[in-house]
Amino acid sequence: MLHHRPRLLLLLLSLLLLVALAAGLMLGTVPVSLADVLVVIGSHLGVTDRVPGMADLVIWEIRLPRVLLSVLVGAALALSGALVQGLFRNPLADPSLIGVSGGAAVGAAFAIVLGGAVGFLSGPWMLPLLAFAGGAGVTALVYRLGVSPLGTSVATMLLAGVAINAMTGACISYLSTVAEDARLRNLIFWLMGSFNTASWTKVAWVLPFTLLSLLMIPRLWKGLNALLLGESEARHLGFSVERLRREVILVTALAVGAAVAAVGMIGFVGLVVPHIVRLLVGPDHRLLLPASALLGASLLLLSDMIARTWLAPADLPVGLVMAVIGGPVFLSLLLQQVRQRL
Repeated sequence: MLHHRPRLLLLLLSLLLLVALAAGLMLGTVPVSLADVLVVIGSHLGVTDRVPGMADLVIWEIRLPRVLLSVLVGAALALSGALVQGLFRNPLADPSLIGVSGGAAVGAAFAIVLGGAVGFLSGPWMLPLLAFAGGAGVTALVYRLGVSPLGTSVATMLLAGVAINAMTGACISYLSTVAEDARLRNLIFWLMGSFNTASWTKVAWVLPFTLLSLLMIPRLWKGLNALLLGESEARHLGFSVERLRREVILVTALAVGAAVAAVGMIGFVGLVVPHIVRLLVGPDHRLLLPASALLGASLLLLSDMIARTWLAPADLPVGLVMAVIGGPVFLSLLLQQVRQRL
């Protein structure tokens, strides 16, 4: 049914995101009514009178940055997953395949473990900067290894990504063995992904990269649709496959690198969300890309809400919640595809 009603699906996903936003702001250790949420936000926007007190602190300083950051990160990861799957023409592809997440993890691990020993690594901005630089640097290296005078080899890029991911994993393991207890705990918690350090600064850090990836949808969807027919067919249709690859990889590196730098490693979003959306709307990237961004934002927002309320006041890593949700969902989707082929 939804194959023939794409606008209905986008509307439903938008409504789901609005409901998730409201629930994320209202629910928590300190419950807040929807009326208080609207009054507090309106007061900061100059629409209503300022309302000081506990509600203002809880909503504006704690929950709203966390909710907005989870929306931005979820949209960035899901959209990047859809782009990578379209580029490699493989529904099982994931941004981590090209080394973005692994490179960002190594950069963050250096900042966390060596921050106390090396003075310039101890600044508050060094962790996101090194994580972002690590993700972008590894992605550039993988792309450079895949480029030859004959063009860009997707197979070579995938193999290079696998090898570099193994090396980044070894670096993280080594840093874990030499880290002090407190820094090791911080590293492990960061590797599992968490929004408990969300702030307006991190929202400002991730926002431009997520917006860039969203603004690139009109530029990329036609080329990705043509690429579904094959590289030679896409070239015959007038698309530059090499430029398309460069743009997709650059957008993915920037979006995922910024997301991982802000909140740590969160798996399954870029893998499961585009897979689910593809089952609903088909492979048309004109719908697949925006729908993936909407569903990814809602899914990660709801997962973070579970993470901070399930064992409140304890705050579970959202990566753990996503693994519990995403693993069984992805296995069920795989089994469904196997049954359809039989």
